[in-house]
Amino acid sequence: MSVLRRYEILLPSQFNDGRRVPEEFLAAALFDLERQFGAVSCETQTIHGFWQNQGESFRDPLVRVFADVEDTPVNRQFFIQFKERLKTRFQQHEIWMTTYLVEII
Repeated sequence: MSVLRRYEILLPSQFNDGRRVPEEFLAAALFDLERQFGAVSCETQTIHGFWQNQGESFRDPLVRVFADVEDTPVNRQFFIQFKERLKTRFQQHEIWMTTYLVEII
């Protein structure tokens, strides 16, 4: 049994202005995580996100990407920086990223 930390990221398939995000952007994000940690997963079902920013409403079709990694300060810092790169790449006000401990049995 081992304990790891899961990082989940909801990546949009549309930019904030409604244009489609090129599929290569998602592929690049997955490649970045696989290269860094040796494994990554994503779900093909669409998650529908509804949110507001400064009084403006947004509707996002999202893809859930997740990686289970060692729970270290170095890995946490990687994800903090990765989130900022994703916000720029996907031209987003925000990228929803969560983390929690997982137990592998």
